[in-house]
Amino acid sequence: MRSKWLARLMALTLILGTLAACAQPAAPSPTAPPVGAPSAAPAEPTAAAPEALTGPLHILNWQGYGSDEPWALQAFQDKYGVEIVHDYYNSNEELLTKLRTSPGTYDAVLIGNTWGWQAIEENLLEPVETDRLSNFADLSQSLLDLPEMRRGDTLYGIPWDWGATGIAYNSEQITTEVDSYDIMWDPQYAGKIAWQDYFLDNVMFAAIALGQDPNNPSDLEAVKAKLISLMPQLKTFWASEDEFNKLFAAGDIVLGTYWSGSSARAAKMGLPLTFVVPKEGAIGWVDSWAIPKDAPHYDTALAWLDYMVSPDFYLEWDAKVGAPVPSNEKTAAGLPDDSLNKSYLSQPDVIARLKFYAPLSEDDKQVWVELWEEVKASQ
Repeated sequence: MRSKWLARLMALTLILGTLAACAQPAAPSPTAPPVGAPSAAPAEPTAAAPEALTGPLHILNWQGYGSDEPWALQAFQDKYGVEIVHDYYNSNEELLTKLRTSPGTYDAVLIGNTWGWQAIEENLLEPVETDRLSNFADLSQSLLDLPEMRRGDTLYGIPWDWGATGIAYNSEQITTEVDSYDIMWDPQYAGKIAWQDYFLDNVMFAAIALGQDPNNPSDLEAVKAKLISLMPQLKTFWASEDEFNKLFAAGDIVLGTYWSGSSARAAKMGLPLTFVVPKEGAIGWVDSWAIPKDAPHYDTALAWLDYMVSPDFYLEWDAKVGAPVPSNEKTAAGLPDDSLNKSYLSQPDVIARLKFYAPLSEDDKQVWVELWEEVKASQ
């Protein structure tokens, strides 16, 4: 199954290259808040006028990932009179489990495209009525054309953002250039490093460090040996953005694997954190908003999806907190020139180094999970 995705993954590098054009300096959308500074009032949702929308709206997402910003919740509630309730997951596997075991509970879910493919296969998502979204025409066609969230002409999710998982480091403590995964195995940083406790990314990172295809490693024994040799270097594993930032702020760690969007938010908080895609490459991803099967408030969920991809929400999120690269091309054009997304991640040579997730079969997943458990047991 994974082999048929190789051509699509290679094409994705070229596809995202087209987004670099959106990252060139341009005038903000007339409806956007001023770039570079928070707007004076919460961003107004831009969906169609409310017509008896009902709630409460139950959202499933990573904690601290945009949708639970207090100002955004207030703006949506003020316009639609609908209460928003969040539930969270700590891994994509947990997300799928929640969708499988709680049918009819959630109204909107933020899902990585690769796991969206599996969710569609299991009939866990509803088709999105894109003709009812006022911001749909501004979404990147290249991202909309990706195969994971569609079946033919039917979309089961709309792209929200994309980014990378790479290396984050303390630029006050590490003053030399960081351009390789070799730094993770440098003895001088032993006990000052944190990786996420996630089998998928860690197998892929080790494969990338070894020069193997991260979606189809040629030598899993070498991958396991590489990860076992990393264990003495680690201070701890992290499970959430909040946990990583607290470890970083306290000086417990100076280096780790981290998400690009989280890195932008950490820098906004004043942490001396620099994000890099090393020369060997990093993991690329696309996240989408979707509506779970039998969502109790489908119409309200559509209004929520439209708000999430609007420039009004996204530019304020990026200005106040920090965000990944947006799927909305008007939003991308309105980003500040010095933002991580425009000044770094949208550069063609950086995009070319990204290795995007491919679907993992259940058999391969079990092998990778067992490998990671053996690595942790070696400590």
